[in-house]
Amino acid sequence: MGDARAALLRAAIGHLAEHGLGGATLRSIAAAIGTSHRMLIYHFGSRDGLLLAIVRSVEEEQRASLVELAADPGTSPADLARRMWERVADPRLHPHERLFFELYGRALQGDPGAAPMLEWVVPAAVEQVAALLVERGLPADEARATARLGIATVRGLLLDLLSTGDRAAVDAAHELYVRRLA
Repeated sequence: MGDARAALLRAAIGHLAEHGLGGATLRSIAAAIGTSHRMLIYHFGSRDGLLLAIVRSVEEEQRASLVELAADPGTSPADLARRMWERVADPRLHPHERLFFELYGRALQGDPGAAPMLEWVVPAAVEQVAALLVERGLPADEARATARLGIATVRGLLLDLLSTGDRAAVDAAHELYVRRLA
């Protein structure tokens, strides 16, 4: 069951990243990825369950990238921030980031199917980044505040990049943030 679920999840992520969420129904997603809506219900419970699984999967991939980038404990917080920015600002990830912001917006509007992501999407990221900063010598309370600021900055700049397409300006703003962080 795990392999089938993972394959369906990958296919759904690819489809929705390319076509957006819009008015996609479970049936239309299933047809587009070559399965039945019943299989999606079996593996994800509902359309909302599928969407939450997509967000979790993409977020877990980003967090795994952060762990990989932070493998060298000698990497400074500033260098870590630069490396992670290069990763999330990669144009190949823009469809996934657009999907993330689309679902995030739905959650903020109180959509009951998307709202559960608010319970874990920010807290989990803050705790992970804060732990990396503590490893690099920051006191825990300062590490959490710095992590929250960094995540908010990166997500805001990423939204700016996706909205404007002005990579040079957004990169310059991120570099200014990193220099102030250092």
